[in-house]
Amino acid sequence: MTVAVNSVPAPSAGRRPMQWNTPLTYALALAVAAVSIAPVVYVIVGGFRTTPQIVDDPAGLPDPWVWENYYRVLTQSGFWRQAFNSAVVAFGTTLGVVVLGMAAAFVLARYTFRGREALYTFFTLGLLFPAGAAILPLYLLLRDLNLINSYYAVILPQVAFSLPLTIVILRPFLSAIPRELEDAAAIDGAGRLGFLWRIVLPLSRPAVVTVGILAFVASWNAFLLPLLVLGDVNLHTLPLGVQNFSSQYTTDTAGVLAFTSLAMLPALLFFTLAEKQIVGGLQGAVKG
Repeated sequence: MTVAVNSVPAPSAGRRPMQWNTPLTYALALAVAAVSIAPVVYVIVGGFRTTPQIVDDPAGLPDPWVWENYYRVLTQSGFWRQAFNSAVVAFGTTLGVVVLGMAAAFVLARYTFRGREALYTFFTLGLLFPAGAAILPLYLLLRDLNLINSYYAVILPQVAFSLPLTIVILRPFLSAIPRELEDAAAIDGAGRLGFLWRIVLPLSRPAVVTVGILAFVASWNAFLLPLLVLGDVNLHTLPLGVQNFSSQYTTDTAGVLAFTSLAMLPALLFFTLAEKQIVGGLQGAVKG
C-alpha cells in the first residue's frame, strides 16, 4: 500500500535572511551619524571663531583659530560653580538610580510573589508618562516639603523618572542569572544581600553601567526641572548657565557657542567612553 505524503515547505523556504552589511545600510548609518554629529561639531568649532566670522560665513572654518572664547569662559567663576552644581546633581541622581533600580529589579527578577507582574507593568507604564505633565504638581509638592532651591529638588524627581527605564533594563539581566549560582551561594553561607553584592553585581556590570550612564547624561542635560525649582543663581546648573550666558551676551555668538561646548563636553565624553558597555547592556535587556 502506498501512502502519499505531502511535502510542506519550511516557513523560511524562499526567504532570504535580512542582510545588514549592504552598502545601503552603511549609507543610511553614515547619514544618521552625520545628522547627529554635525551640530555638535559645528558648536565646538564655532567656539574657535569670532562673531564677525560667523556672521560673514556661518558654515566656514576658523581663520584664524581663536582660543579667547574658551579661555574667557573657563576663567569665569560662575562657570565652575555651575559645573560643580551639575556634577553634584548628576552623580547624586546616578547613585540613587543605580541603588534603587538595582534593589527593585532584583526583587522583581528573583522573588516570586503575588502581584509581581502587575507591579512590573506599573513600572513600565512610567515610560509612557511625560515628565513635563507632572511639572506643576511636582513643584507644589516640593514646595510643601521645603525642598525648593536645594539639590534634592532636582535629584529626587530625576531618580523617580529614571526608575522605569532602569528596571526595564536591569530585570532581564538579573532574571538570566542561573538559579544554580544562587543555590551554590546559599550553600557557601551567602545570604540574599551577599548573593546580590558578590555575584549579581559583577555579572550585571554592563546593565549597571548602562543605566548609570543614561541617568548621568539625562541629569547633566536637564533644563526644565532645574529652571523651575532652582531660583537661587548660586545653585544653577550648566544648562541654566548657558541660558544665562546667552541672555547676558546676546551679541556674542562665538562666546555662546564656546560656553555651550564646554557645558556639554563632560556628558559627551562620559557617554563616549562607556559606549561599549551601553551597547552590551541594551543588547542584554533586549535578549532578556
